[in-house]
Amino acid sequence: MLAKRLFDFAFASLALVVLCLPMLVIGAWVRIDSRGPALFRQTRVGRHGKPFSILKFRTMRPDAAACGPGLTIGPDRRITRAGAFLRRYKLDELPQFINVLSGDMSIVGPRPEVPQYVAYYSPEDRDLVMSVRPGITDRASIEFRDESAILGRARDPETAYRDEILPVKLAYYRAYVRNRSFSGDLAIILATVRALMA
Repeated sequence: MLAKRLFDFAFASLALVVLCLPMLVIGAWVRIDSRGPALFRQTRVGRHGKPFSILKFRTMRPDAAACGPGLTIGPDRRITRAGAFLRRYKLDELPQFINVLSGDMSIVGPRPEVPQYVAYYSPEDRDLVMSVRPGITDRASIEFRDESAILGRARDPETAYRDEILPVKLAYYRAYVRNRSFSGDLAIILATVRALMA
C-alpha cells in the first residue's frame, strides 16, 4: 500500500508539473467558451465510504444540473463546445491529479461513483470495492469509454445504467481489488494511453 501511494504521489506530481501550462490553457479556454468556473466539483464516494469532491474541467453549461439528468446521454445539448473536445480525449479528468495528491484518489483503481448509484452496491461490494482508493482510470473506464453514446441508444438511460452498465463495472472493480498489483496498474495505464490515442 505504501509503495502504491508513493507511486501515485510521484506520478501525480510529475504529471502536474508537465501539464501545468496545458491545464492553464484549458482552464482559460473553458472560461472563454462559456460563462462559469473552469473547474467542476462533484461529490463522489471514496475509500471506506468517505465522500470527497472530485475535480474536473467543466464541460457543461453552469445550469446543467437543473436542465437534465445526472447522466450524460448521447450528444447532450448541455455540453459546451470546449467540453465536447475535452470529453473526447478525457482531458476534463486532468485536475484529478490534484485529488491524487490530496490522498482522495489513486492513479489506478475503481472509478468513484456518486452517492445515488453507490446506493445500489451490495454490502459485500461496498466493503470490497471501497477498501481501496478510487482511481482516475481502470479497466471499466476503458471498456465504457463511450458510455454516453451507449446510454444515448437506451430507451431508459437511468435504468440501463443501473441494471446493465453498473453490474459490469462492479465486476471489473471486484476483479481489480482482488488481483491488484504494480504490474497490473502499469498495464492499465498503458492500455488507457492506447485507448486515448486510438
